[in-house]
Amino acid sequence: MAKDVTMRDIASELGVSTVSVSKALTDKDGVSSEMRIIIKKKAEDMGYRYSATKSGKEGKSYNIGVLVEEQFIEVHTSAFYFKMYQSIVIQLSKSGYSAMLEVLTAEVLKSNTLPGILLEKKVEGIITLGRIEDDYLQKIRETQIPLVYLDYCDDHLEVPSVTTDNLYGTYILTDYLVRQGHEKIAFVGGIRATPSIMDRYLGYMRSLLFHQLTTREEYIINDRGEDGKYIELQLPEDMPTAFVCNCDDIAYVLMEQLKGKGYRIPEDISVVGFDNSTFAVYANPKLTTVEVDVGTMTEDACGLLIRMMKGEKDIKGRRIVSGQLIIRDSVAKIK
Repeated sequence: MAKDVTMRDIASELGVSTVSVSKALTDKDGVSSEMRIIIKKKAEDMGYRYSATKSGKEGKSYNIGVLVEEQFIEVHTSAFYFKMYQSIVIQLSKSGYSAMLEVLTAEVLKSNTLPGILLEKKVEGIITLGRIEDDYLQKIRETQIPLVYLDYCDDHLEVPSVTTDNLYGTYILTDYLVRQGHEKIAFVGGIRATPSIMDRYLGYMRSLLFHQLTTREEYIINDRGEDGKYIELQLPEDMPTAFVCNCDDIAYVLMEQLKGKGYRIPEDISVVGFDNSTFAVYANPKLTTVEVDVGTMTEDACGLLIRMMKGEKDIKGRRIVSGQLIIRDSVAKIK
């Protein structure tokens, strides 16, 4: 019977995604006219009865909005959030949903106007990538739309969030440096810029305290201004033997700066990063870092949001996903 035929059945027959079938049957953009005809013909042959306005009648768009601040996906930054967005698309497609990315510019944030996908009611839920200004998040929360933070959490934990284990990640990085004989270890990152960087700083400090190593104020090096953009690194006069960087992007910048001053990496100074982004692989030497489990994080975030959209209540708190230490060539053992 027709009611027993689902979009997933049609997708399986044609070897396409459920999202493509949904878009074709509801006459939405995203599939070619040729594929739309093929999908509709297969649906008819299989006895699937549909209406081009089915989504509208059900009050569903099957679209999820993904919001990210412009500063996190600018040309000079890594492709980390693009990789995370790609993983979101894959995870959502398994449940028949599509993702719509909207980049929040400085002008939009300053004007405090809602993103277009919310104003035009194009999406059923929102996933945010990374930190977004508190006032702007408050405006989004006031819409009552199902919302999940990914790679960010607030102090109150009222909005469900999924983050990597930032604190333990930099703890094991710093611990690895200590086990290689390093005692003069600096941290690079604006510790008040984001909760993630603060947690990474705390992991670094925890390791130093555990190993009873001296903490030095000049070894905490800021990497960004109040606008969140990177600034020139001010290196201390008494150079450390190793640097723990809050991300691979800035680790790459630091390595180039050190090499420009005549230092050899890792023979003179060791450097570690965080994220296992493209910068970690393209750095010379290749960067020791912590790999973020993007797949598990996006799967958890999408799962939480879909449960909320289906009416499940009281979904709060923070899900923490562990990363993995990746040892490459940027650390030397001190004899």
